[in-house]
Amino acid sequence: MKNYNSICFISFIFLFMFSLLNMYFMVYFLMNNKIIFLEWEIISFNSVNIVFSMLIDWMSLVFMMFVSLISSSVIFYSKSYMSSELNLNRFIYLVLMFVFSMLLLIISPNIISIFLGWDGLGLVSYCLVIYYQNLKSFNAGMLTVLSNRIGDVMLLMVIAWMMNYGSWNYIFYLEFMKEDLSMQIISCLIILGAMTKSAQIPFSSWLPAAMAAPTPVSALVHSSTLVTAGVYLLIRFSNLLEGTIFSKMLMLISGLTMFMAGVSANYEFDLKKIIALSTLSQLGLMMSILSMGYYDLAFFHLLTHAMFKALLFMCAGMIIHMLNDNQDIRYMGGLSVYIPMTSLCMNISNLALCGIPFLAGFYSKDLILEMVSMSNMNILIFFLYYFSTGLTMYYTIRLLMYLMINEFNLLSVYQLYDEDYIMLNSMMMLLLMSVISGSLLSWMLFNYPYMIYLPLNLKLMVIYVVLLGSFFGYLMSLMNLFSMNKFIMTYKLSNYLSMMWFLPNLSTYGLNYKFLNLGQVLMKTVDLGWSELYSGQGMFMILKNNSIIMNYLQTNNYKIYLYSFILWMLFMTMYLLMII
Repeated sequence: MKNYNSICFISFIFLFMFSLLNMYFMVYFLMNNKIIFLEWEIISFNSVNIVFSMLIDWMSLVFMMFVSLISSSVIFYSKSYMSSELNLNRFIYLVLMFVFSMLLLIISPNIISIFLGWDGLGLVSYCLVIYYQNLKSFNAGMLTVLSNRIGDVMLLMVIAWMMNYGSWNYIFYLEFMKEDLSMQIISCLIILGAMTKSAQIPFSSWLPAAMAAPTPVSALVHSSTLVTAGVYLLIRFSNLLEGTIFSKMLMLISGLTMFMAGVSANYEFDLKKIIALSTLSQLGLMMSILSMGYYDLAFFHLLTHAMFKALLFMCAGMIIHMLNDNQDIRYMGGLSVYIPMTSLCMNISNLALCGIPFLAGFYSKDLILEMVSMSNMNILIFFLYYFSTGLTMYYTIRLLMYLMINEFNLLSVYQLYDEDYIMLNSMMMLLLMSVISGSLLSWMLFNYPYMIYLPLNLKLMVIYVVLLGSFFGYLMSLMNLFSMNKFIMTYKLSNYLSMMWFLPNLSTYGLNYKFLNLGQVLMKTVDLGWSELYSGQGMFMILKNNSIIMNYLQTNNYKIYLYSFILWMLFMTMYLLMII
């Protein structure tokens, strides 16, 4: 146990110090408008240069700061949460491998080293999803790794296409090769790769499935870092997307993802899946604002979202831990009386997610929605943005009602204690950042304020939507789900909405049903059918039948034996006569 404590403590101190260092350098780089491009020549042989390059600017530094801060909190939290785990060392090593893969991806201006980090993320994520070894975890892990594999193949194709330019440092070619056909193909492949990693439609089903991982993993990997790798990659490639047909398609798909996740979260009763679907909704928001060309707003929302979503997962993990590993919100209720500190963190992170004024989420979300109102967008995109914001409020208030306000609704007496100071201390850092990071970043990152000029009703549209969403969420938590569906919607429609538009089924059975069915038919008709008849089994049957007849002739009846002997003699006599 001592060894485990030391590895948790050393990892926490290292990552926390690294985060502070990154913060210091980030402020310095931002104030002096500095970028450092490092090239390390690994091997030079006959005009073949293998070079490892690093791009260090304010963007990579601030992202590294956030990643290392969250991962340090998560490792500190794991010390208590995973204390009963026999292989805690292995868990911490996996988390550290994940963090280093992420850092490699962040500082790479080179598509090869990005691919190394990208693939490292996918592999370690798979190892962490199947950490609890049971059938559900294995299925979720396979869905996760195979969905991400599509993105990996897209990046491999980008590497192949970049061969045309003589170097893999994509950062040099973004500006002046924009009109080139192969660069447009590269941008399409990059978008597809980012869509798999950031779980946009049609690759959405892996993110809720990945909740089979331990909760600290969900807090670090599936809320704030891994899933934002796709967004970060697109931010780096954002010059390529401006004004292309791909960006318009991405906008539609990410808007639909945002809407779909918001609707599905209202039907879900699994605490971790609700938070996973809210992550999916926010990823759709980042992707869609990015496809409009506001990459700085997407990055801003990425950072603020990382903080409060990691905190939200940590609180959920603590509640699940106390309620005897029960994740169903119908069995929770009245928790704020018993675990006030955890409830405080949970409520603040939930309200930051909703965009309540002056918390972290407000600064980024409000700015994004006002820029959408300013932009010349059609009513579909406008509806998707605002309706999804209302749905965010809807499922958040529903969650708060189920967890905090409704009557005490547990199965039996659980040990609800709020004195696990290791978990609480790790959450306090993220709580502080969930409150102040929005204002802090908005003052630091934007050199000039966005000029937003809107009519009063459009300006207050966000508030209207939030109030309406919270009212409906309150109503929803008062009645059971069945009654609402009975009066408003048909069973089939509500089934469709609750199952993420059937995406989990489509991406599993939908892809393999025909092939598996064909395999079964071929096995029945060919492997166990005709090929058996004309080879082993058929030969065996002929020999067996003949030997049965011969056996019957030879052993069963003396008359038949004598008769066959006479026939044999006649046959031989005739044969000899014919020869003579």
